[in-house]
Amino acid sequence: MKIYIDADACPVVSIAEKVAAKFQIPVTLLCDTNHILQSDYSDVIVVDAGADAVDYKLISLCTKDDVVITQDYGVAAMALGKGAAAIHQSGKWYTNDNIDQMLMTRHLNKKARRASHKNHVKGPKNVQRKMIRCLKSLLKNYWLKFPIPEVLNEPPIAYYVSYFRDIK
Repeated sequence: MKIYIDADACPVVSIAEKVAAKFQIPVTLLCDTNHILQSDYSDVIVVDAGADAVDYKLISLCTKDDVVITQDYGVAAMALGKGAAAIHQSGKWYTNDNIDQMLMTRHLNKKARRASHKNHVKGPKNVQRKMIRCLKSLLKNYWLKFPIPEVLNEPPIAYYVSYFRDIK
């Protein structure tokens, strides 16, 4: 399992890296030449600037059971199609049950913005709590297959969730 982050203007990179580091899960940040990133933990892949260049590279790399963090519904849909988990940077899960509705809503909102000549909509100001909740949920659903030390007598969820107490 790997975590791939569509890292152009993604506010939760450090949160995802902290969680991944606790479990020694590799993270790859993808960005274009307009958003050069550096990381002590993650691999960074920089692609040429271009329409959807980062998106296509991310999808070419992710495989079944990987995790994709993106704000792009199209990327999420392609990741789901490959059997990966997909999470919005706000902490919202993308699923096969909700992605069609999200894509349709995005399309209708884009049409409305074009008609009103408003092209930019501000996003949420603070997403950290939601993202941490989402990563905990991810842990519960995907990472429980990792072995728990035999010396522990507590439930598996308690063991894994204990890692999140120091993340703020």
